[in-house]
Amino acid sequence: MELALDQPVLVLNRLWQAVNVIGARRAFALLARGHASVVHHYEDDFKVFSMMDWIDFSRYNPPLSAGETVHTVRHTIRLPRVILLTFFDKLPCKELKLTRNNVFERDRNHCQYCGGHFPREELNLDHVIPRHYGGRTTWENIVCSCVKCNTRKANRLPHEAGVRLIRKPVRPKWRPVISLVLGARHREMWKDFLDLAYWNVELDE
Repeated sequence: MELALDQPVLVLNRLWQAVNVIGARRAFALLARGHASVVHHYEDDFKVFSMMDWIDFSRYNPPLSAGETVHTVRHTIRLPRVILLTFFDKLPCKELKLTRNNVFERDRNHCQYCGGHFPREELNLDHVIPRHYGGRTTWENIVCSCVKCNTRKANRLPHEAGVRLIRKPVRPKWRPVISLVLGARHREMWKDFLDLAYWNVELDE
């Protein structure tokens, strides 16, 4: 039961926008207080269930796989996978930090000079405008580069080194908290609610 209650649940705001991922324990608490409803894909449509309706639904529609329920003294209840908040209609945001891994993610592990794809341990970060030219450590001035291109460019401007950027570096847009950690399994589980093109746009530009 402990493992089941730790399972992830996608949270939608009142406008059906994905805003967070919480544990099933917390989801059940919100359902019990009437602060949320369960959203479930049923018979080619999405049904919304209150806590009591979900208990009734669970009784007559047991899940196909094991580990998808929690047990109380009286009931066996299906784990909700998506809940809809009753009142909250905002989209919480968090700015993506400028870190080595996030730059690699934005540039998809491709050298921004030769276009080659490399393991991260074979990549460097390059200041497009070198620091001794006044270049700053910002999203707009940092790119992913392979060792060969980084060595060739050294502390010069791209045109001085005879290289050119394959795309202009940009600051990622503000991103919802939900997009910070999403595994492939969860993306598949919640594919009806996550527009992957939307979630990935800030790292693809």
